[in-house]
Amino acid sequence: MTNNLPEPGTSTRLIEARSIDWVPENERHGKLWHQGPLWFLGNFQYFSIPIGFIGPSMGLSLGWTILASVLGIGVGTVFMAFHASQGPTMGLPQLIQSRAQFGYRGVVVPLLATLFTYVAFNVADTVLLSEGLGSSFGWNPTVIAILATVAGAGLAIFGHDWLHKAFRILLYISLPVMTILTIGVISGGAGGSWDASQYNFTWVAFMAQFAACAAYNITYAPYVSDYSRYLPTSTPARKVIAAVFIGASSSAIWLIALGAWLSIALGATDGLAGLQLAGNTIFAPLGDVAALLSALALIATMGMNAYGGALTVLTTIDSIRPIKPKTTSRVVTILVLAVAWYLIASSISAGSVATVFSALTLMLYILVPWTATNLVDFFLVRRGHYAIADLFTPNGIYGAWGWRGLTAFGIGLASEIPFMVLPVIGEWSYIGPLASALGDVDIAWLVGLATTSIAYWLLGRSLDLTAEETERRRSEEQLHG
Repeated sequence: MTNNLPEPGTSTRLIEARSIDWVPENERHGKLWHQGPLWFLGNFQYFSIPIGFIGPSMGLSLGWTILASVLGIGVGTVFMAFHASQGPTMGLPQLIQSRAQFGYRGVVVPLLATLFTYVAFNVADTVLLSEGLGSSFGWNPTVIAILATVAGAGLAIFGHDWLHKAFRILLYISLPVMTILTIGVISGGAGGSWDASQYNFTWVAFMAQFAACAAYNITYAPYVSDYSRYLPTSTPARKVIAAVFIGASSSAIWLIALGAWLSIALGATDGLAGLQLAGNTIFAPLGDVAALLSALALIATMGMNAYGGALTVLTTIDSIRPIKPKTTSRVVTILVLAVAWYLIASSISAGSVATVFSALTLMLYILVPWTATNLVDFFLVRRGHYAIADLFTPNGIYGAWGWRGLTAFGIGLASEIPFMVLPVIGEWSYIGPLASALGDVDIAWLVGLATTSIAYWLLGRSLDLTAEETERRRSEEQLHG
């Protein structure tokens, strides 16, 4: 057994003490009502706006773009919200729990895929902030990138409680500003006009918008329970699911719809500049304030990504060579990740819409097989019953390599390839043969979701759940004895 179970007397500090270890009941100080504001602000920021540009950039009308966005966000948030309910039950970071499906060492496969999403998000965030604040206020893009990286990493270092506090404060300030701006847009105070004949409906554009929006909240799935694991075990799952779903979906739909309007009515190609123009047209300096607050919220979200990324790296290391996670290791990992995403972002010259679309498409393809495997296991196969102590050893009931989870993940990923419609990345792109037959409509992630779910459910039928229940009781005695 490794030493990742809690030490007696561990308490809350200025800088969070816990890392990838289990959170005992006496430290479950989280509040259910904190979940809504956290995930509302998680999408109430600059990254959401250019997602609304994707459909219009392909000729999709405002109404169809909003409909595709509502449906996509709804689908993606369902998966995210159900993952959130695992936090109170398990008291663990999301990907430690995935050892039950993939094995103590086998979990490295989805871990590396998830780490890619964290880095990709912060790379895209850094590019968006540099371009947006540079074009809106004439600030030096390099300075913006450095300051955003430092601020995001700093917030992640302070950890769970400070991230929750920062998100609530920014929400209280941002919400009235964005409400006034949105009312101004709806009432016509922001101006804007467009030629309706230039926009219509196509399945390619509709599915691209739908997939990007679904990906947006599915990408939160690998770390949503990282922020619910401090909730008491007695917290009702349905209330956690509802709080996360309402928070994450409502703000995303709001700003994506606003982004679509900015793109079509004002011809905006940068979300922050478009927001600034619309707000200042209503009355100055409304646009300036809205743009700055949206940028600050995105920096806070970078902190969330860095926090989750650090837990992912430490879980990966622990899965290869057991470690005793400490505050120092988490801090050092965050700093290394910060340097990595800054260097990558500084080498990217793609526009904001292309960067966002490419990042979301790749993340969706990679994460769908993992989320399907994890949710089917938690809700249909093992039904929330796990031996927590065995997740911290390769010699437990989950073993070093979980062949069922790895097989299902591989089947899901392979099934997506013929249906993929990858956007241009550098000078390379790919359209699968079956996607071509469908007129380049991207349904790869839906295929991956279905095949992975069916494969894991069938493979999971061979599990000896009776033996696992005996081990689970022994684990409970060890944890609470």
